[in-house]
Amino acid sequence: MTVTAPPRPPRPSDPVDREELEALVEALIEEARKRAQRRRRRNGAVVTLVALVGVALFAILGRSAQSQSASPALTARPAALGAGNSKIAFTQSAAGGQRHGGLYAMNADGSGKRRLAGSGSFPSWSPDGRKIAFGGLRVVNADGSGLQRLTSGTLPAWSPDGRRIAFMLARYVRSKGLYSDIHVINADGSGEQKLTNSDGGRPFWSPDGQKIAFTRRQPRFSRNFDIYVMNADGSGRRHLARTSYGSDPAWSPDGRQIAFVRGYDVWVMNADGSSQRRLTSGVARDLAPSWSPDGRTIAFDRRVGRGSSAHQGRKASSYEIYVMNVDGSGQRRLARGAGPLWSHDGTKIAFSRPVGNGAGFPTTRDNWEIFVMNADGSEQRNLTRDRRWDDGRFAWSPAQKK
Repeated sequence: MTVTAPPRPPRPSDPVDREELEALVEALIEEARKRAQRRRRRNGAVVTLVALVGVALFAILGRSAQSQSASPALTARPAALGAGNSKIAFTQSAAGGQRHGGLYAMNADGSGKRRLAGSGSFPSWSPDGRKIAFGGLRVVNADGSGLQRLTSGTLPAWSPDGRRIAFMLARYVRSKGLYSDIHVINADGSGEQKLTNSDGGRPFWSPDGQKIAFTRRQPRFSRNFDIYVMNADGSGRRHLARTSYGSDPAWSPDGRQIAFVRGYDVWVMNADGSSQRRLTSGVARDLAPSWSPDGRTIAFDRRVGRGSSAHQGRKASSYEIYVMNVDGSGQRRLARGAGPLWSHDGTKIAFSRPVGNGAGFPTTRDNWEIFVMNADGSEQRNLTRDRRWDDGRFAWSPAQKK
């Protein structure tokens, strides 16, 4: 029996970010499922793929301390965020991602926690707050009912009008390994279309829904990425800028500017790629810019200590959340944590923070929990308080209409 060699899994030395590794592992699991369905008698191929998934997951765990991304708990940036009576969807994982605790939703104060699905990643709320799309590609109602599988894919993003979902689909090419494309599909699962040609990354809709921004690695398994933008139908693709370490492009609320990361500094440019300006500088790693809803302020991660370019001896890395004006002035520290996301009214910021693990817990490493604070950094509150799991990949729902 001839067993086709699977693609080479990412090695700890490969300069790939954690988010990309998780997406590729998800694609590998999907490939294993399909092979099992097609070749139930060819157990050797299935075992090989399952082993490959384990190796890739080990790579994620091994690289979590040195991840090129901002943190192990960076999250999606939904088009509309809300406080008040809105909700937060999030995922749970343990032991570096080897076990999944499920997809959950809770109120903005941490109450009403409800499990929506047995597994899931990268949740994205529909603009009306009634549904959640997540890796699979699946959709579920906000109360956990109506779970539906639309197609295969991951990293979903709802269009601002709620009619379509853009997502990334990684596929296995026997002679070349894994490649990814951006697809769009109607919210009811019909009309799936491929928009890129073996070079698409995570999609980000412009606020008006007319364009999609994404990053492309140049070349594969390098540290260099380019930011592109295209029309919502895949036409008119245009190169905008060079970025670093898989930094996601962040649209300003008015769609006129895009924030990104280059060389561990936060930059901003016009939506057409012109007028690129560096906003931060120094020895720390500044990552994950997030615009406030009024477009006047940018929150971002600052990583200092061991693993940053500062490399302060044996001092462990520290994740901190800063805010600044859109011209880079007025930088100030708000909290210890990573992955800041603004509420729809701009009064709150949700984020993740590593907390210590005590005796009797499954692992000795820190785990991540979800916090919310006021926009000025006051009244920081732990919402999840479940130290047996990493709570991450969270997303605010839009403000719910009464």
